[in-house]
Amino acid sequence: MNNSIIEVTEVAKTINGQSILTDVSFSIEKGSITGLLGPNGAGKTTIIRLLNGVIDATCGTISVLGKNPITEGDEIRKNSGIVTESASLYNDMTAWENLKFFAKIYGVNDERRLSYLLDQFDLLEVKDKPVGTFSTGMKKRVSLAKALLHHPKLLFLDEPTNGLDPDGINSVIFYLDRVNKEENVTILICSHVLHQLKHICDSYLFLKNGRIMEKGTKHELEDKYLKEIRFLVETGLKVKDSFYMGYPIEQKGKEGIEFALSSKDEITPLLREILKETWIHSSKITNRSLESLYFKIIGERDE
Repeated sequence: MNNSIIEVTEVAKTINGQSILTDVSFSIEKGSITGLLGPNGAGKTTIIRLLNGVIDATCGTISVLGKNPITEGDEIRKNSGIVTESASLYNDMTAWENLKFFAKIYGVNDERRLSYLLDQFDLLEVKDKPVGTFSTGMKKRVSLAKALLHHPKLLFLDEPTNGLDPDGINSVIFYLDRVNKEENVTILICSHVLHQLKHICDSYLFLKNGRIMEKGTKHELEDKYLKEIRFLVETGLKVKDSFYMGYPIEQKGKEGIEFALSSKDEITPLLREILKETWIHSSKITNRSLESLYFKIIGERDE
């Protein structure tokens, strides 16, 4: 049974003779959170616009909720929400007035939905204050509440945490995770800031120069791209040469010793051997981060 809520097949987009997207294909499963990653200008926003039927593909096919975005775009937009880099709110209106205004546009007449969302995003106590007095993080939370007013099945997020401090970023990520679990909303989130996404995404799409370079879960990507495991152990082990048990090592000062392993299967025997000699306080794989995978796949740092 096909559980895909989005299907994109061999899509290309050309604007004024310039190729924006080339041979883009991917699918997104219902109820999942997918990260669309890539440097600025990679084509992430163009994909969001295509999926919403705002623009048409030059070639290829797109299905969203089983519908064609161009011929049935209105139906897709009735069942999806979108949050862009800008908050798109009325600063002179209160949080309640903003949601009330957009609820009318969406045809939502149940004020309990407004109260519920304000409560979910911890905004109920400030609902009668003008949005213009809110912090950037609070405005983003109002925007998320606005996008969820009509019980959408899909949520498109285009750089939703830009301009936020670390606390604001963590707050938005926390709410997205909760919305996904509690309302079963499928989320596609575009970002070039990787640490924001590593805790909530089920799978990833890596986009560069308008092409999908790679896709998969973090586990699948690790299996494919981690040819060497860098394993850091905080330990009392004293090693005088550059090898231990045949593994190349690098002393990391107070951090401990970093071992170069060929697979994760070698970790348990290594730790068991060290524990025969001395203590271990902590251990971790240092090159399995989303950032490490990103640079292996994309091949360059996003300046």
